This record gives sequence, structure tokens and C-alpha cells, in this order.
Amino acid sequence: MRINVLSYLDEIAARLPNKAAFCDDQCQLTFADLDLRSRAVGSALANAGYSNEPVVVFMQKGPCAVSAFFGVVRAGCFYVPLDEEMPRHRIELIFDTLKPSVVICDDTTQDKLPTFEGTALHYNELITTPVNEIALHEIALRQIDTDPIYVVFTSGSTGKPKGVVACHRSVIDYIETLSDVLQVSENTIFGNQAPLYVDACLKELFPTLKFGAQTWFIPKSYFSFPMKLIAYLNEKRINTVCWVASAFTMIAALRVLNELVPQHLHTVAFGSEVFPQKQLQAWRTACPQARFINLYGPTECTGMSCYYELPANFDAPRVPIGRPFRNTDMFLLDDDDQRITQLGQAGEICIRGTCVTLGYYADPERSAQAFVQNPLHSRYAEPVYRTGDLGEYDDAGNLLFISRRDHQIKRAGYRIELGEIESAALTIDGVSAACCLFDEAKKKLILCTVSTLARADLQAELGTKLPPYMLPNIMHALDHMPLTPNGKIDRNGLKENYIHG
Repeated sequence: MRINVLSYLDEIAARLPNKAAFCDDQCQLTFADLDLRSRAVGSALANAGYSNEPVVVFMQKGPCAVSAFFGVVRAGCFYVPLDEEMPRHRIELIFDTLKPSVVICDDTTQDKLPTFEGTALHYNELITTPVNEIALHEIALRQIDTDPIYVVFTSGSTGKPKGVVACHRSVIDYIETLSDVLQVSENTIFGNQAPLYVDACLKELFPTLKFGAQTWFIPKSYFSFPMKLIAYLNEKRINTVCWVASAFTMIAALRVLNELVPQHLHTVAFGSEVFPQKQLQAWRTACPQARFINLYGPTECTGMSCYYELPANFDAPRVPIGRPFRNTDMFLLDDDDQRITQLGQAGEICIRGTCVTLGYYADPERSAQAFVQNPLHSRYAEPVYRTGDLGEYDDAGNLLFISRRDHQIKRAGYRIELGEIESAALTIDGVSAACCLFDEAKKKLILCTVSTLARADLQAELGTKLPPYMLPNIMHALDHMPLTPNGKIDRNGLKENYIHG
């Protein structure tokens, strides 16, 4: 039985030592490089006495940061990925939660560390450490598959980030099942979009190790220049991408695919947000040979938990999130914690299985609120994660995502899902992005859109799709939709501008 995720690296470094594994325009590391560097970093940490504790990796995104992650795991610790593009205040809050004893930095970050009581170690010095095979072997013998591997921080409703703790077993399970869905092989060439400080990058990092695939870290700036982005995909012969839906939407909305198409893409996975039908169809037309897969899952359940592969004749108004991965169960609960089986009845999406993570780091109160005993029985302890997402079943038994539970509001006596208003707006020609907010104090609906339509025309079109009580009171036309660093719509930023501002 596989216990440690780095057993993938041990095996592939022996089989394909000279193949480039992780690449960007400044650096390429082979599997042999990854193995040696991870052992050097792990030896340095072990020699210094660090064990079973968080090690912050505060480095520039790229192959070297990935090798540092693996080095932390070699030492029997768990890595916490941070990046200089993160707001300073957020980094300070994370350090306050972690109180780390050690941070790994590089030339770009060593002068940007917040004040902390631990030790800062430079990556370039760590990788020159002689490998202590005896120490690493002893650490590996002690490790079990429920030991933590990483802590990834997500947004918290209180403004304090939550650190999700995942273990080897949940990551191994994810790699095995996701790889089957994506049909990863040694010939897979990933084009990474997600920052390394979110769990979305797991889709590329560990399947690359398992199969001896290859991952290119696409320059972030190219996502603002889609013609360069498509050219980059073609130049590197990238055939598999797993991006947030908004990254695809931006490219299609600017009609780039009419001029240049990805020549090698055969697997297109998307998630995190609704993919507007018009832009989705543009991608399917541009890449008729590709498989299109909708992925859904919260960070608290080790990345993605279910999937839906679009059939060739797909033309439904909403793309299902589909069915759970192998060894994962998902179900809907109503307000009385009863299981929902009826079509068209909304309920909270709950997840159980190996994918459920260990909770929030040093935060038992919020862990207890989200990671709960399965309410469907009390016969034995079984943790279930309550996602806070609302879903329903379609005629084929697939799950459909409706919206966040906290995006459900009550206005004029009616329950309204803000996601339904956004979905309606996105069906209108000329609208490429939409975000609906609710001003609780004034009881007003606010719709922000990126659109080529005049306000009156947009309002009239919405009037044909929504009942009067769901029509926005205020509409703002934006040049572009603000996004968080991991590519999701920045709802909090929009609220600050248009509600609290």
C-alpha cells in the first residue's frame, strides 16, 4: 500500500531521471533534479531538528518552489505555500496562525518576510546540503498515511484565513482518481495556471510525478494577453489544462479563438465557477478533438470531488458537476438534515470519504462547524464536510451546482439565489462576466457585468428571463471583472466598492 506521496518521485526518478518534469522560461528541473534537491532540503531540515511541523515555503512560483515542497515532506514536515503576490496583510495573518519555526525563501522573497520568531533559510543554500540518507530513511519508516503533507489557506468569512490541513492518504486518493478522470499518461504536458498557494495546483504537481508527465508554469502575464497565451500553449505543445472557468471565458470573450486555436489540447478541465455557455461553446468549436470536463470540489476535501465530462451533443442550459470520484460520496441535505433524493429540490452539498481533510490548522472552533458527524447516522464516528454550496439533481442523477448557501438572500418575501441572476445575465449575448451582490441594509440587488450592451438593453433582456422581484435595482458596467489571485471573481472587492464604499 502506498503511504507517502513521495514514493511517486522515488519510482519516477529511477525510471525517467533525465526527463524534464517542471519547467518555466527560467528553469527546468528533471525528475533526478527533483529527487536530489528534495533530499538535500529534507536533510537540511532533519539535521536542524525540524519534524512534524509547518514549514513555510515563501518563494517565487516555479520548479524550485515545487522541489522545496517535496523537501519539506522528505523531512517529515508539511509545507505551507506562500507567494509574494499575496497581500502583505494576509501573509501576516497566516504567520500569526502558524507561528512557524522555519521559512524557506529565495532571492525574490528574503527581504519581504514579515517579522517572526523563527529561522529563515535560503533555498540555494539548502540544496547544497549533503544528503543524509540514514535520517531520511528513518523519517520515512516513521511516517504514516494520515500524517499532514500541506496546509493551504482559504478565505474566511471573518476575514481571518483558514488553513486546511491535508494528509498523504487524501492526496494519494485524489491523485489516483483524478488521473483516471483526466487520463494522464507519460505523454501528458500540463499547462499550469493556478498559483502554488492554492490546492488547484495539485492537479498538475502529483500526477506529473505519478506518470512521468511534464508541467509548464505559464507566465501569469499571458493570461492578460490571450494571443500570447494560446501561442505559448502551441509552442510548448501543451495538451492538458485545468484552469478556473474565468480564464477560459476571458479568452473566448475577446474572440481570440477566431484567430488562433490551441493545436495540441486534448483535455480541458475547468471548475471553481460557472462556465458561460456561449464561451464554452466557443472553446468546444475551437478544440473539437478535446474532452471537456467540469470539476467541482472544495479545498476542505483535497481539491476536486466530482466531475462531469460533456458529451459531444451536450446542449443543456447548465453544465452538471456530475458524480463523485471513486471512493467519495456526496449527498444533499435539507434544512432539517434529511437526505434529498427528489429531482429539483435544493439542498446543501455534503461530502464524506478519504478526501475529507484533517480540518483547519489551530482552529478547532471553525473545524467543528464545518467538519461534522454525518447527520444521517450516529452509530459510529464519521466526519462529513458541509460545503455551504447548494445543489440539486437532474433527470440523469447528476448533481447540479446552484450557488453558495451564503449567496441565498430573502427579499420582498422571496428566497433568491444570486447565482440564478448571474446565470441569467450570462445567457445574454454581449455579457461575458457577471456578479450579483445584495446590499442587506438597503435591500437592493446590485449586478456588476462586463458587457457590450447599453444598460437599458441589458435591463430589458433580464426582464425576459427573470421575475420582477429578481431584477437588479442597480447595475454597474465594468471594463473587466476583478479576480482574486486564484482566478475567482473578487466578490469581497466588489462589495467594498459598491456596497461598503
